[in-house]
Amino acid sequence: MSENQGSQGLPRDAASWATKVDRLTVEGGRSGGINVAGRRLTGPVQGFGKMWRKTYWFETGPQLSPETAIATWKKNFGEFWPKASRFKGPLTGLGPGDVALLDVRVGGGVRLSTGVFVLYADERSFTLMTPQGHMFAGWITFSAEARGAATRVQAQALIRANDPLYELAMGLGGHRKEDQFWIHTMTSLASCLGVAPVAVHRRTICVDRRRQWGNAGQVWQNSVIRTMLHSAATAIPRARQPRPGPR
Repeated sequence: MSENQGSQGLPRDAASWATKVDRLTVEGGRSGGINVAGRRLTGPVQGFGKMWRKTYWFETGPQLSPETAIATWKKNFGEFWPKASRFKGPLTGLGPGDVALLDVRVGGGVRLSTGVFVLYADERSFTLMTPQGHMFAGWITFSAEARGAATRVQAQALIRANDPLYELAMGLGGHRKEDQFWIHTMTSLASCLGVAPVAVHRRTICVDRRRQWGNAGQVWQNSVIRTMLHSAATAIPRARQPRPGPR
């Protein structure tokens, strides 16, 4: 038996992986899943734009264990985001196979309602994967590890813009906003962990400069457009309701 296998012949981390899903479901009747339920997952191969690897990290002393950092991050994930963005995940934290809903301000008063799928989660890392219509096709891994006398806490994304409109938006300031989002998040996490102030470092590498024009039709699933259409459709009936007359 391989040292990486358990007693049942399965990889030792098998329980940390989500089971394969064909389409996402939103459990418990949670609202806000208009661009999540029924959607397929998309990795970097399925995206449209250039492929990027973005890494954000900070380091602190050995008083912070990797397990404590990740446990805190999973349990309070959305609390570290900027106030204009909302994250609706399971109350007990993020586990393999969970689906969480997102509502993010993308600029100019425009909002993106979408979600993420927890592909992997263990004591030292967890990985989120995006559905169709999300701004990005890909995954982002959150991890912590001991490096000599320091503990490194990191977020690393491997992503492509999902369609031509998202790709255009990234070139018009989206990359800068993405950096600001994760630097704010990691600064907030460090403060919660009691290790602030810290310097949040970042590294961005273009892994593939090609655009995959065969995937340009994914604009049909664009969650920003569908969020706007949904908001307009729900506002019209409210506007038509008669107003109460004077008493």
